[in-house]
Amino acid sequence: MSITDTVSWNQEALDAILSNDEGRPVLFTNARVLTMDPVIGTMTGADLLFVGSLIVGVGPAIITAAGDDNAIVVDCAGLTIAPAVVDTVALAGGRGHRSEYVATLTPGNTCDFLVLPDELAPDVASAVATLVTRPERVRALVAAGRPVLWAGADVPGRAGVTEAGIPAAEDLTGSPRVGTWIDENDFLRQELTADGRYDETRGGRPHAYQGRYWIDGDRIDYLDDLGFWAYGEFRGDELHHAGYVMKLG
Repeated sequence: MSITDTVSWNQEALDAILSNDEGRPVLFTNARVLTMDPVIGTMTGADLLFVGSLIVGVGPAIITAAGDDNAIVVDCAGLTIAPAVVDTVALAGGRGHRSEYVATLTPGNTCDFLVLPDELAPDVASAVATLVTRPERVRALVAAGRPVLWAGADVPGRAGVTEAGIPAAEDLTGSPRVGTWIDENDFLRQELTADGRYDETRGGRPHAYQGRYWIDGDRIDYLDDLGFWAYGEFRGDELHHAGYVMKLG
C-alpha cells in the first residue's frame, strides 16, 4: 500500500471511533502484535481489543465475538501493532514482577499503540523510530484509546499540543483549592494564593520556598523562585506533595 493509499485507510472505522459515545469496544484485527509482554510475546494474525482507555483482550480469534459485542472493527492486514510507549526499565530487567510492567500491550494496561506496515516495524524500536522520523507512514497512533494520528495525518479535533514556555498565571479567585494547606504534623504549611503564587513554611521556618503554581485537573505544578520545578496531586480533600499529605487549614 502506498502513502497516497493510506488517505482512505479505515476511514469509516475512524469516524465510528471518534463518535463513539456509547462505550462500544474497538477491535484492531488481523495484525502482527508486538506486545512486549514477557508471557504473551509477539503474536501473528492477532486482534487487539480495547474499551475506553484500557486493553481488554489480545490474541487470535477475538473477532469471532465482534458482532455480538457491537465492536468497531479496524482491519490491519499486513500491519504491525506495537506499543507507542516503551518500558525500557522492564526490558532491562529492572522490574521484579510482570504486574509491575507498564507500556506493554497487555490486557489491563492503558491503550497506547502504533499501527505500521510490517516492513517498518520489525521490532518496537523501529516502530517508534518511524513515528518520530516518518509519521506520514504511520497508519494509526492511539493514545489512551483515542486516535491521535490516522493514515499519516493528524486526527481532526485532536487535543492541541501544549505550547512551549511557561504558562501565564491564572486568576484562581473562588477556587476551593486556594488557601493554606497543612500536613498532619504541622511541619509543612503551603499557602496557595489566588494570583498563582505559593509560600511554603517548613518546621516553623517562614518563606522556605516561594514561587508560582499552576493547577491542571488534579495536578499542581510548582516553579520555585530558586528555579526548580516540583509537583503535587489533589486527592479528594488532600494535597499530596513530596511525601507530605496536607489538608486545608
